[in-house]
Amino acid sequence: MVLVPAQRWPRWVLNFQGRHGATALEVTSGDLFGAAADGSTFAASLPFAERYAGLPDAEAFAAACAAPEDWGVLLVRKGGFAMARVAGRTVVDSKVGQRHVQGRTKAGGQSQQRFARRRDNQARAAYEAAAGHAARILHGLSGPLVTGGDRAAVEEVLAGPPLDRLTVVGPWLAVPDPRRAVLDAAVLDACAVQVAVHNAS
Repeated sequence: MVLVPAQRWPRWVLNFQGRHGATALEVTSGDLFGAAADGSTFAASLPFAERYAGLPDAEAFAAACAAPEDWGVLLVRKGGFAMARVAGRTVVDSKVGQRHVQGRTKAGGQSQQRFARRRDNQARAAYEAAAGHAARILHGLSGPLVTGGDRAAVEEVLAGPPLDRLTVVGPWLAVPDPRRAVLDAAVLDACAVQVAVHNAS
């Protein structure tokens, strides 16, 4: 899966044609499909799980990549969390936080079990803190939520009300420990065209 900013999408299609030959475009099941002369293909999806129903044209597809008026991003890993409420492409509220979660130890026996319990407790406290901030920032969110980081951590944060009522959409964002720059990049990635590419050779 490749994420392509909407403004770069027409150029991306031209470059695909340059590498693989003349490419026929068609709209199928809400996606834009391209099939090149050498057998290579791509399937492009609009962001936020929207379905495309326009012309089989790269420019028209790029123009359809609109961000919702009210949506969010939630990134969680053991070492921290980051979240944002977004209007279109403008972040209107956000929170970034780090929590210390002890690393694994090589000690064995009771020491290892004690460290494991401490690590689990620290992780649980970090997730609870993330859930508290998310409940405040994402309260009443009318649009979709894009998530990333560590899947188990995100599931833990979204497990209870009111967060379990949010609509989560792709793409899944595989990010490092969330920081401000990581959150800013995640907002841009969430707005990008999602492309599955198959190269024939």
